[in-house]
Amino acid sequence: MTSTAPAGTTARISDPEQAQRRILRVLVASQVLSGAGLAAGVTVGALLAQDMLGTTSLAGLPSALFTAGSALAAVAVGRISQSRGRRPGLAAGYLTGAVGSAGVIVAAVLDNPVLLFVALFVYGAGTATNLQARYAGADLAAPGHRARAVSTVLVATTLGGVAGPNLAAPTGTFAEHLGIPDLAGPFILSGAAYALAALVLAVWLRPDPLLLARTLARAEEAAATGPAAESVDTGEGRGGVVLGALVMVLTQLVMVAVMTMTPVHMHDHGHGTAASGLVIAIHIGAMYLPSPLTGWLVDRHGRMKVAAASGITLLAAGVLAAAAPGDSVALLALALALLGLGWNFGLVSGTAIITDTVPLATRAKTQGTVDVSIALAGATGGMASGIMVAATSYPVLALTGGVLSLALLPAVAATAHRR
Repeated sequence: MTSTAPAGTTARISDPEQAQRRILRVLVASQVLSGAGLAAGVTVGALLAQDMLGTTSLAGLPSALFTAGSALAAVAVGRISQSRGRRPGLAAGYLTGAVGSAGVIVAAVLDNPVLLFVALFVYGAGTATNLQARYAGADLAAPGHRARAVSTVLVATTLGGVAGPNLAAPTGTFAEHLGIPDLAGPFILSGAAYALAALVLAVWLRPDPLLLARTLARAEEAAATGPAAESVDTGEGRGGVVLGALVMVLTQLVMVAVMTMTPVHMHDHGHGTAASGLVIAIHIGAMYLPSPLTGWLVDRHGRMKVAAASGITLLAAGVLAAAAPGDSVALLALALALLGLGWNFGLVSGTAIITDTVPLATRAKTQGTVDVSIALAGATGGMASGIMVAATSYPVLALTGGVLSLALLPAVAATAHRR
């Protein structure tokens, strides 16, 4: 098992800050590509399943499947990163996502729902890897700048994430010219985007940030992995891991549930793919674009305050989505923007809490395990969303998600009280 950087790494990299800048540039490039892959599939996954199965009740199944697939991938990417470094772990994850995208296209051509569901499960590896990349940005960052490093990686997803849904209609037209069902078109884009992201990381993510961080930590005994050096303002040990995981799990559950059924809700009210693609693009932009500001707020004002703000923002999103008329694209777009912003607050603050708490020796493995919980929460939200909408309505789903997000407030308050 390789857990150290190659000999001479520290000699070649005399300035860790220079290495961090290079690493962030490469991660940014890969995230731009992977953002397009992630968003393209999210936009039409539910519609593709609805078209194949002829029912809305299982429209949330694609989201559940690729989110469940991301849970398995999170474990794999975390373990590979733990043993061999971030570069092979992230590259393998994106390549697996590309294979899943190809499988979805084949399933659409054959009109095979079983193959579609298997392929969507594999496609989920791209989602997990996209999230795991944020940890790579923080490996070499100073404790007081970790949230900003995480946010730099996250914001890079915005360009691809906004472009992906808006390319749903053009890629659908392109797919039809190739004899492929139009709803599978965005998966052509996602497959190419994930494959290119894997290539960028495999070739250019050098030095490996996690391996270099370990080497530097061993070389500088003063930067040992004790709790005093790692903790900022989140509590210590297991309590910090639990809080960080809870923040990210709840925000993921609510976000995925509401996001998954929004295109279906719009479709049922007569909106086309272009309109739903625009709303999802705004949502994806709000998920990632505010990241630099969020990172600054987390580093400046503390993890706890931003985590609490996440719960309040998600509540506002749920209330607005529930109250918005089905024919109002503008109000639905605003609701989905707030949904994305609340998720962003939760992800950046929760990631900073986890990274502060876990030492380098076990960091990647623990981060992968935490992301499994996040992925399972997303799978639950995606699956339950279709069932809930079929049994009740989209407004009930949105309002339930908003109320559920308030559970963050007592958890944050309890942790702050213990401190």
